[in-house]
Amino acid sequence: MCAAERDDGMTAARIAALFGAFGPGDHVLGASELARRTGLPKSSVHRLTGHLVTHGLLERDGTGVRLGLRLFEIGQLAGRERGLTEAARPYLADLREATRNTVHLAVLEGIEVVYLDIVRGPDAPALPSRIGGRFPAHATAVGKAILAHSPASVLDTVLAAGLTRIGPRTITAPGLLRRQLARIRDEGVAYEREESGVGVTCAASPLLDATGRARAAISISGWSNRVRVERVSPAVRTAALALSRALP
Repeated sequence: MCAAERDDGMTAARIAALFGAFGPGDHVLGASELARRTGLPKSSVHRLTGHLVTHGLLERDGTGVRLGLRLFEIGQLAGRERGLTEAARPYLADLREATRNTVHLAVLEGIEVVYLDIVRGPDAPALPSRIGGRFPAHATAVGKAILAHSPASVLDTVLAAGLTRIGPRTITAPGLLRRQLARIRDEGVAYEREESGVGVTCAASPLLDATGRARAAISISGWSNRVRVERVSPAVRTAALALSRALP
């Protein structure tokens, strides 16, 4: 690799670190905080943010910066699952109306699920999930539904990363997770009972492509003392099967 290529790579990594420093609820960040979160020198932060502001990817807000409108516009164009989200929207709305609970659409990326769409129900708990947000796949029903219908190498990657405890009943034993996934493959429905958080329960079903692999999953989530997931699971399964057939 030549010096120019190394410099380009370092610059790209630094820019990615700056964007990655913004988390949920971070509207404006100052140079000192960006330097702390990224590990970059404050002088580099000032220089790079100046360039990004010039191109509309960041915007000045007082003494700090916030993510720019141009970045949002690019993100909208880059949505690789945009067609999936649009196709799923009526099915999610129907599930929400039928159950009055929160409905999720998620895909797997690495060892985490990424939420493409969320339709929140009026009777549902205030869940930590958000559109564009991530959660460990092994601790969610949507994640387990996808893992159950993914190549073995995908599960191996998840297990190699370690099954971190997220909620009071998160599965942390590889053998137990494997047994659950085998049952999910047979039944077509995955359950979560306080694995992602206290009091939360969920039923999910995968969206399968023509080869039988999971492209995504949809779920219904609610309070464990108010929702009987076995009763709502047929609705989730039916919607997932119908949506799978409707996808291109």
